Amino acid sequence: MSYTVLIPARLKSTRLPDKPLADIGGKPMIVRVVERALQSSALTVCVATDDIRIQDAVTHEGYASILTHADHPSGTDRLAEAVDLLALADDEIVVNVQGDEPLIDPALIDAVAQVLAADPALQMATAAHAITSAEDFHNPNVVKVVTDAASRALYFSRAPIPWDRDGFAVADQPRLPSSGALRHIGLYAYRAGFLRTYRDLAPSPLEGVEALEQLRVLWHGYAIGVHIAPHAPAAGVDTPEDLARVRQAFQTISNN
Repeated sequence: MSYTVLIPARLKSTRLPDKPLADIGGKPMIVRVVERALQSSALTVCVATDDIRIQDAVTHEGYASILTHADHPSGTDRLAEAVDLLALADDEIVVNVQGDEPLIDPALIDAVAQVLAADPALQMATAAHAITSAEDFHNPNVVKVVTDAASRALYFSRAPIPWDRDGFAVADQPRLPSSGALRHIGLYAYRAGFLRTYRDLAPSPLEGVEALEQLRVLWHGYAIGVHIAPHAPAAGVDTPEDLARVRQAFQTISNN
């Protein structure tokens, strides 16, 4: 299996300013993400950014980075420009690793790429894991996904799906459904040609309601394969508290 990892990164985080450049164990976070991705089976790992400071931080460590336009409406559009800049063939597999995931599991990156490698009919793949907490299941900030018999996504939602009609009818408190509760993991694989197609797809009403960009893909009739991971991945960095947690994790790793 041959594939490319692209890491979109920008500095405009409101909760954690200059997030990609935040120090983690003596290196910028974006560099830590690159180093994790390089532990996967990816043939190439490249950061796609609109900021020269991010590019300089990456290239200073000897890693690959490209500059993209600053006016992309989404990270996926930035990826589409990146596959053009890298001249990737339409059938090449691209995995989108977020620039705030310094603890991402390299095996999970491989697994999502493998979903596309195993099924030429798919243009996109992602991951999920079983939800074990009723609180998570009913939390609108936790995105849920339901799949068909072939592990293809039927729908993504912030609502608790699937809704256990009979079980919840008699429930006096939030609970999990009897089966099928999956939490979506924001890791995506694409064929490079589909990224070029995606930027021309009109936004769907569903993605506007749910604020979930992947619903555009389903709306236009494309299938999304879903890898079911055996456990939840390490959380990314969104807040100063997250950053402190990740710094502690790297300190523990270095001490061992």
